[in-house]
Amino acid sequence: MNQKILKLENLLRFHTVFRQLPSLGQGRTSVQWKRVCSSGYPAWTAPLFPPPWQRGALLRAAFSQYRLLVTKKEGKPRKPPSSLTKSRKEVEAWLGMTVEEMARAMDKDIDCVYEALLNTAVDVDALEATSPLDEVCIKEVIKKAGMKLKWSKLKQDKVRENKDAVRRPPADPALLTPRPPVVTIMGHVDHGKTTLLDKLRKTQVAAGEAGGITQHLGAFLVSLPSGEKITFLDTPGHAAFSAMRARGAHVTDIVILVVAADDGVMKQTVESIRHARDAQVPIVLAINKCDKAEADPERVRKELLAYEVVCEDYGGDVQAVDISARTGSNLTALAEATIALAEMLELKADPSGPVEGTVVESFTDKGRGPVTTAIIQRGTLRKGSILVAGKCWAKVRSMFDENGEVLREACPSMPVGIIGWKDLPSAGDEILEVESETRAREVVDWRKYEQEQEKTKDDLKVIEEKRKEHQEGHRKDRDQYGSLHWKERSYLKYQAKKEHKVFRPKEKVERDSNVLPIIIKGDVDGSVEAILDLVDTYDASHECKLDLVHFGVGDITENDVNLAETFGGVIYGFNVNASNAIQQSAAKKQVKIKLHKVIYRLVEDLQEELSIRLPCIVEEHPVGEASVLATFSVTEGKKKVPVAGCRVQKGQLEKRKKFKLIRNGHVIWKGSLTSLKHHKDDVSVIKTGMDCGLSLDEENIEFKVGDEMVCYEEKEVLAKTSWDPGF
Repeated sequence: MNQKILKLENLLRFHTVFRQLPSLGQGRTSVQWKRVCSSGYPAWTAPLFPPPWQRGALLRAAFSQYRLLVTKKEGKPRKPPSSLTKSRKEVEAWLGMTVEEMARAMDKDIDCVYEALLNTAVDVDALEATSPLDEVCIKEVIKKAGMKLKWSKLKQDKVRENKDAVRRPPADPALLTPRPPVVTIMGHVDHGKTTLLDKLRKTQVAAGEAGGITQHLGAFLVSLPSGEKITFLDTPGHAAFSAMRARGAHVTDIVILVVAADDGVMKQTVESIRHARDAQVPIVLAINKCDKAEADPERVRKELLAYEVVCEDYGGDVQAVDISARTGSNLTALAEATIALAEMLELKADPSGPVEGTVVESFTDKGRGPVTTAIIQRGTLRKGSILVAGKCWAKVRSMFDENGEVLREACPSMPVGIIGWKDLPSAGDEILEVESETRAREVVDWRKYEQEQEKTKDDLKVIEEKRKEHQEGHRKDRDQYGSLHWKERSYLKYQAKKEHKVFRPKEKVERDSNVLPIIIKGDVDGSVEAILDLVDTYDASHECKLDLVHFGVGDITENDVNLAETFGGVIYGFNVNASNAIQQSAAKKQVKIKLHKVIYRLVEDLQEELSIRLPCIVEEHPVGEASVLATFSVTEGKKKVPVAGCRVQKGQLEKRKKFKLIRNGHVIWKGSLTSLKHHKDDVSVIKTGMDCGLSLDEENIEFKVGDEMVCYEEKEVLAKTSWDPGF
C-alpha cells in the first residue's frame, strides 16, 4: 500500500517538472536544484525555476525517471482477462437434432430456441419439442445465443446397430410336413361367397352379416366329409374393402373366384382376378346361383376370357364348377377340385422352430384387450410364446379358434385368435417369434427408431422447402419494394399485414364452418383401414375441407367425445357401440355420434354432413315470360325513362319479383321494375295474354323489339357435395 502511495507521489512531481519545462528558456532567475533520494524511487525537489545552464541535466534526469517508471510498469504481471472477454461457449450440434436437444446442448431453456427462430423462414407456431432442425436453423440459433458451433461427428456418423427380427432361412426339405391349403373366397358383393362358406361349414354366418354383406375378413378351418381340412378366408366383396381382398390374396394358396351366373363378371370380380395374379395364386372358378331360371354359366365363362381366365372347357387350366350355394348343389365337386389343386401344389411347412405368420385381422375386446386373428405359416404356436408384429409385441396368454374354443397349440395353415398383445398390431403385419421379452422390446424399439428416422428425413425435406419458399417470397418482396420510397414501402407493407390480420373468435368460427372434422372408430383394424381409404379419395376440399382428427379401433369413449367437442367435429362409428353415459355426455356437449353397420350407409351419411356445410345454392324459378312488342320513352321530371310495351306469353308478371332481360339468348340485365302499368293504371300483376308497359331500375338499358322479359323468383336449395367415392 505504501509503495502505491509513493508511486503516485512521484508521478505527480514528474508531471510538475514537465509543466515547468517551457519556462526554462525565458531567462528567469534560477534556483539550484537538489537531488534527494528517498526509499523506493528517486525523486527530485526543485526550486521554482532552474538556471538555463542546467537545462540538459534536467532533461536527462526527467527522461531517466520516465524510463524507470515504464520499465516498472512492463515488468508487472498481467491481470487475467475480465469476464467480458471470456471465450465463447462451444455447442456440439448435429444435423436433424430436435428443438429439445438443441436447448439441452446450449444449456438454455427451450424458449430461447423459439425466440432465436423468430423472424426466420421457420414457422415457430408449428414447431414442437421433437421437431428436427436443419443446418440453417441450427447456425441461426447458436449465432443469436452468442455461442460457438461445433459439429458433432460422433452424432452425425454414428450408425445404430440393426436389432430387427427377420424370417428364418428356408427349411431343410426333409423337415417339411404336409399342411392344409389356405383358400380365399373372393368375388363381387352379393354373389354368394359367405353363403357358400356357410354350406361348407354348416353354419349361418351370412344371416348375421349387416345388410347381408361381409364387411370383415373371416378365417375358418373346415373339415370336409372326406377328412381333408381346408382353411378358408372369406373376404368382403364391397368396393370399399379392396385392401382386405389384397391382404387375403397374399396369405393364401388358392383363390376360389365366385361369380353369380345371373350377374356375370362385375367390377370386384375383375379386381379379385388382379389381386390373385399379383399374388401369383391359382384360381378355381365357382359359378354360383345356377339354380336360378335366368342363370347362364356359359356366358360367365366367355366373359372371363377377356381377363385371361381360361376355363378347362376352353383349353385353359382353370377348373370351373357350376354350383348353388343356397341349395348346396355340387359343393362336393368344388371341394374335390380344391383338394386336387392343393395336392398338385404339394403344400408343406416346417412345424418346428420359431413361429412365423401373418395378422389377418385385429380388434380390441373389452374383456380380453387387443386380439388378433392370424394364419400360422411356420412353426407351432403355444401359450407363453413371445411374438412381434409391426411395432407391437405379445406374450401369448391364450389362443382360440373361430368358434371360441381354447387351443393348446396352432400348427401351420391354422387360423388362430391370439390374446396377450401389449398394443394392437395392424392387419397384414408379419408375426415373428423371438426368444425373450427383452428381445421383443429391442425389436419394437428398433422399428420405432427406423420410423422416427424416416419421419425426420421427411420433416427436413418439408423444412427445406418452406425455407426456399420463404427466401423466394423475400426476394420477390425485395424486388417489389426495393425501388420505392420508405414511406410508400411502409404503407404497402401495412396494407399487406392488414389483409392477413388475426381473425376475431366470431370471424374464425365463420371461416371454419366450411371444415368438417371427423373422428372414426371401427370394430376391427381392417374396417378402419377401409374407411380411411375412402376418406383418402375425398377430392372436394375446394367446397368443404374434410379434416380427420382421430381414428382407432374399439367402442366410442369419453376421450373421443372430448376431441369432437374441441374441434367441433362428428364421430362416426362402424360396428361399434356408444354406451348411454357416452351418448348423454355427447348430447350435453352437442357432439354428433353417428353409428352404422353397413359401410355405404356411413359414406352416404358423411356425404350428407359435408353437403350441410356447403353454402346454399340460389336457384331461379320462372314465374312468367313476356315479349317486347314496342319501345318508347316517357318524361319524368327532367329525365326521359325508356319504357317497353310487352305482352305476357306465359305465366304472369309480378312487380315485386325479380326480372331479367334476354336478347338473342343472352342475359343483358337483372334487377327489379320501377313501374308496371296496364294502360295507365299501376298494377302489381299482369296475367297471360295481357299487355303492359314496364320500366327498369337501370336507366341506361335500352329495349329492342323482340327482347324477352322473364319474371322469376329465387329459392335457396341445399348444395350437394361433388365427392363421389365410386359406389
